[in-house]
Amino acid sequence: MKDTLRGAPTGFTLIELLVVVGIIALLAGLLLPALARAQGTARKSACVSNLHQLGLAWQLYLDDHADHFPDRRDLKSALPGGYQPWTTWPKSDPRAGWAAVVLQTILPTRGIWECPAVATGPLARIEQAHQAAGTNAAAPRVTYWMWRFDRTDDPIPADNFWGRTVNEAIQQLSTANNPTVGTPNGPADVELIVDPYFPNTIPSLPEEIRGWSAHLGGRNRLLLDGHVENLRDSRTR
Repeated sequence: MKDTLRGAPTGFTLIELLVVVGIIALLAGLLLPALARAQGTARKSACVSNLHQLGLAWQLYLDDHADHFPDRRDLKSALPGGYQPWTTWPKSDPRAGWAAVVLQTILPTRGIWECPAVATGPLARIEQAHQAAGTNAAAPRVTYWMWRFDRTDDPIPADNFWGRTVNEAIQQLSTANNPTVGTPNGPADVELIVDPYFPNTIPSLPEEIRGWSAHLGGRNRLLLDGHVENLRDSRTR
């Protein structure tokens, strides 16, 4: 018995090792996509929570300012990088660093203005997708867009909300004849805050970001009535 045991193999053969490696690779191939989907779902849920809190903060601001949005076109140029520091799409600057400055006393929590999917994805390095919420180095980063506050023109464009009441903003947007926005019937049809996205139909965009959005196949957005929805977009991957 001792001689038999002494002569037995003491480790795996090459074939056995290859079989084990193959099984591990197969399991990884099955589990990693599921894990990636779970992480994406968690980030999307965290983003929805952020947008709900931003909606509440904006409602508090409007309640305190006779239902008027602020007019901080000055901040669009004063924040680091200035206004629209890029030559490709978009042709305006929807970044919302200015909004985080305006709401900092109502919503001082850091990180609410940053979509976790942007912070950990390929858009994290794209200047169109982030802006500092202040002039100091410790200022939190804002990765959400606000299209209705994307220009600094004077007079204020019909599709921008600077200084207007909610009702005035909706009325002006209805008469702006903006084919992208359409004609809203009320606050529930008007987008206030949205994740950044880069449609694959824009040829001027760099190849590495064309078709990218914060969340797979679409984006989260906060509507003017306070509800949050995920908008599917075939132009994004």
